[in-house]
Amino acid sequence: MSRTPEFIPLSDVAVRAVAGTNSRHVALIEDAFGVLVETPGGGVSLSGDTKARGQAKKAVQAIADRADQGLEVGDADVRVAIGQARGGTGARGAAGQSLPVGRRGQVAPKTPNQARYLEALGRCDLVFGLGPAGTGKTFLAVAHGAGMLLRGDVDRLIVSRPAVEAGERLGFLPGDLNEKVDPYMAPVWEALTDILGAEQLRRRREKGEIEVAPIAFLRGRTLSQAFVIVDEAQNASRAQMKMVLTRLGEGSRMAVTGDPTQIDLPHPNDSGLAHAVGLLEGVKGIGVTRFEAEDVVRHPLVERIVRAYDDDAARRGRTV
Repeated sequence: MSRTPEFIPLSDVAVRAVAGTNSRHVALIEDAFGVLVETPGGGVSLSGDTKARGQAKKAVQAIADRADQGLEVGDADVRVAIGQARGGTGARGAAGQSLPVGRRGQVAPKTPNQARYLEALGRCDLVFGLGPAGTGKTFLAVAHGAGMLLRGDVDRLIVSRPAVEAGERLGFLPGDLNEKVDPYMAPVWEALTDILGAEQLRRRREKGEIEVAPIAFLRGRTLSQAFVIVDEAQNASRAQMKMVLTRLGEGSRMAVTGDPTQIDLPHPNDSGLAHAVGLLEGVKGIGVTRFEAEDVVRHPLVERIVRAYDDDAARRGRTV
């Protein structure tokens, strides 16, 4: 360790964010870079070899910048800052992007791919978000759609997904359509509740401004002045995917999200997601964002699990 620590002056709110509850964030930074992090007041002191200290400084400054913008800083944000400091990358929000403020603060991208995804959502009429669980592809699409609804850019937010893994056999379930479908939509409802709050979500659902429907129930409709999210699209058949993509009407936009490695159909080659991307990538007005393991912002173990499965697929010579 260097005998002369490097002091980085920071605001009080940034120092608290870098430290974390019970110095948890400090421990993450120290373990990642092999440095000593101290918070003597007015900033952060770093001790370690030159390279490690330089990388740790980048991570500290990224965390501080986020805190100074009034954004929440959790363990996932610290891990992302560490990863970006190691890789020499940074996350920037899409130019002109206006996202709503959720219960945990302003919604903002945490990785470069998330920033590119949001930029594509703001620029393209149809965007495919592909990648593993925990990369934010559904949450950010929901946040973008909710922002458009709140600003009056669209009249409705429509969410659809294959309701069961190998088809849409909903008739045996009790209740009306919403009661049948809601259990499959839990991740979407959690995201909407986080962004809008339970009461506003309830009101907008009752007014028909937020609608949920299985993919099969969109057949024959024209979806105008709406933001449409097709979630878990890897479990849509090729025929379903063509049908739902051609529902777009005047003033509408669509985000299609899914993980091509998590196909639950009896015959994985029937999946319409990879087929649609292969046909449509490069078409004017269509954007494609591919998320990687480093974009995972859930529990750190999720990233390691994703990498292990990717490595196994590579050893077997499979492309996913």
